[in-house]
Amino acid sequence: MKKRLSNLRNLSTTYELFIGIGLLMVISTLLKLLGFIKISSDWFWFIVGLGLIVEGTILLAKQKKFDKKYKIVLREQE
Repeated sequence: MKKRLSNLRNLSTTYELFIGIGLLMVISTLLKLLGFIKISSDWFWFIVGLGLIVEGTILLAKQKKFDKKYKIVLREQE
């Protein structure tokens, strides 16, 4: 039971990180468009890359959890 709660907390933290990265992308892009800050596009793509890494980690964790819970049986095709 404790392990399950720990996994939920870790997944929740990962989702929060993903949302935070998304907000950072939106706010920084908006500030750049309005002319308040000047940011190189390299930094934007760096943040996008971090977001993709977090999203991939979330999806991989969910897939592993699914695979452990359900056994997939393949049928032979005729």
